[in-house]
Amino acid sequence: MTSKATPIEQLRNIGLIAHIDAGKTTTTERFLYYAGRTHQIGSVDSGTTVTDWMDQERERGITIVDAAVTAFWNHHQINLIDTPGHIDFTAEVQRALRVLDGAVVVFDASQGVEPQTETVWRQADLYGVPRLCFINKMDRIGADFHHSLATIRDQLGANPVPLQLPLGAEAEFEGVIDLIGMRIIRWRDELGAHRDYDEIPSTHIKAAEAARANMIERIAEQDDTLLTIWLEGKEADEEQLKSALRRATLNSEIVPVLCGSALRNKGVQPLLDAVVDYLPSPLDIGDIEGAQPETGNPVICRPADDAPLSALLFKTVTDPYAGRLCYVRVYSGTLKSGASVLNPRHGRPQRIGRLERMYAEHREDIVAINAGDIAALLGMKEAVTGDTLCDPGHTVILESIHFPEPVIKITVAPVTAQDNERLAEALHRLAEDDPTFKADIEEETGQTILSGMGELHLEVLLEKLKREQGVNVRTGKPKVAYKETVTRPAKNIEGRFIRQTGGHGQYGHVVIDIMPGKAGQGLSFESRIAGGAIPAAYIPAVESGIRETARSGVIGGYPVTDIKVILTNGSVHSVDSNLLAYKVAAGMALRSGLEAGDSVLLEPIVRSEVVTPEKHLGDVLGQLANRRAEIDGVNDRPGQMKAIRNLVPLSEMFGYATELRSATHGRGSFTMELDHYAPAPTEIMKSLGR
Repeated sequence: MTSKATPIEQLRNIGLIAHIDAGKTTTTERFLYYAGRTHQIGSVDSGTTVTDWMDQERERGITIVDAAVTAFWNHHQINLIDTPGHIDFTAEVQRALRVLDGAVVVFDASQGVEPQTETVWRQADLYGVPRLCFINKMDRIGADFHHSLATIRDQLGANPVPLQLPLGAEAEFEGVIDLIGMRIIRWRDELGAHRDYDEIPSTHIKAAEAARANMIERIAEQDDTLLTIWLEGKEADEEQLKSALRRATLNSEIVPVLCGSALRNKGVQPLLDAVVDYLPSPLDIGDIEGAQPETGNPVICRPADDAPLSALLFKTVTDPYAGRLCYVRVYSGTLKSGASVLNPRHGRPQRIGRLERMYAEHREDIVAINAGDIAALLGMKEAVTGDTLCDPGHTVILESIHFPEPVIKITVAPVTAQDNERLAEALHRLAEDDPTFKADIEEETGQTILSGMGELHLEVLLEKLKREQGVNVRTGKPKVAYKETVTRPAKNIEGRFIRQTGGHGQYGHVVIDIMPGKAGQGLSFESRIAGGAIPAAYIPAVESGIRETARSGVIGGYPVTDIKVILTNGSVHSVDSNLLAYKVAAGMALRSGLEAGDSVLLEPIVRSEVVTPEKHLGDVLGQLANRRAEIDGVNDRPGQMKAIRNLVPLSEMFGYATELRSATHGRGSFTMELDHYAPAPTEIMKSLGR
């Protein structure tokens, strides 16, 4: 059992984020090896990595779930989360970035910025996470450090500042030129455990001096202390440079850039040094603002062990052996085993069981999680992702994590009666662990519908259902998760629910306006009842009836979104009015209003990038045109490849992988992510219900 705590200023909570196959997991393996946490280097190809521990990850060679590991480097504790690169698992990246203080963005040197890089970069911007860039795979054919640097600047709108220059490229890559220490670093042994330092040779000294001068100038633009030294014509020493660089990085004014080849064991230790030197500790992040649950008033959470407890559960996992495992980031105070804490979501106190220091699927017991630290706890049965844990005497609720809505769904049916009994419970467990997965029963048919972020996402979940939960199912074909909305206002829409019986009857009467809302707004409700036309006690029932009815629209039974419903009038019966009557009346009014507001079907539009050899460009453009794609542009990629950026309806992308492989003789690839919802063509609306 571990009890010694790392001082908070020596903590680093970081994530590795990138496009799929940029080398995040390989880089993580080297981190662990050089930090002494492993005694041999694992390989993604052979399925021996620490962080890709799920069977499916090892079989597919991709990261599916966040994996948290802890390592120590230069007297600092690094809590590292290796995140997935595939867009279907974007929620894993999102919940990691919500609790991390810094990130390392990994790039493929032969590709530069790729589509999912843009997505994770935007997510890091959203959470204000300072970053380092690591241009990986400098040994690959087509590796181009300066091209990668240009794409970071142009496509991400960042201010990248190289701290190194590569020494050679592709097969000639042998090390890096350190622009701060003005020396060459080489790794001569096969495992890259030892660094050799040499003077910069005369063939490279001019380029190094120019790059160093540019680096100092770029840092000085963001740091007054360094600017003063620079303007006085003095030479800043190494410590002054590092201090200025750290301040500018923490303010996200610049992004330091390093390079190497994780697979060839070159360049990883300087990256670890940079994590310690330039990325923030929880103290650098400072106070976090939460809210008082009852009043909504702001509450300041101070990153100190002696402050009142505030912690965020950012991930839950159902472990087949240990039970429910919750990953937690402690923002203030100390979370101790055996302590009683409050979960403000349901207002009930909970006792903390075992606390664990995570090492992918391995764990070690600890007695406390101190302020700023990330670890896990066992036995929190009622907890879900986004819950806050706090001191019962100092209640606070931290901002939760908002996840994108699923865009694809399939029907499932159990294979045997035994599977039928276990299916509902198994799906409930999967949905608890994955906030972007939903399981519903369709009222009309009684079918079980699973919704997720993409075909791969649902494929992985079905495999989990079989392997981890022991439930076999038959599946239908994937379908798009359409939505519905109105195109024009519908005013003074009445809903009346009146039933007269021998005793008390039912009386509910509402009048509503329905207005088209902004894209992505969802459904909003407002009451403008004046003079007590409907008693205040019944208004929550009206809202409940509207929200429940909005789950199934009037075109094809799809959820209704992007509308504003305003309750304007109604009436009450002194004897027969009750909550249920107003709930039913509100639902009736909404359905009438959706008809009057000319409802339309919305289909998900994805932003896609298709990479193809140049000689197949015409064929691929023809394929995309047949799938209703709007071409944004065609860019050059190394190796006589072309990248086609486009917007295309998700419904048109089913089966596209096979068609693309056929047209490009197996060399083409594509990525896609949800961009927005747009009205579907009339013929699709007709085929789905109207």
